[in-house]
Amino acid sequence: MFAYRIDQNEDEVVVVFEGDLDIDSSEVLEEDILPVVSEYPNIRLNFGEVYFVDSSGIGLIIRTVDELREGGRSVKIQNVRPEVLEVFELLQIREILGEEVFE
Repeated sequence: MFAYRIDQNEDEVVVVFEGDLDIDSSEVLEEDILPVVSEYPNIRLNFGEVYFVDSSGIGLIIRTVDELREGGRSVKIQNVRPEVLEVFELLQIREILGEEVFE
């Protein structure tokens, strides 16, 4: 199951993801979350409650971060759990997105 919460202030938005980031969550991210966060100059994606990410979730993260940065947004990924970080490291997500994206 996937859920999210969006915390907004004047110039920053934090998206707190909860659950599994997989093919089922891609539609929610693309249709519900992305339009809201793309209005902010600074975006933080909080993975503190994400316990599983599959290949479609990884692709979704890469596309989302790339799209937001192409639009001139600053994107940070934070609070990645060890089991998800292991997948990120295995797939070299830090190298693909850049070390500056991770906190």
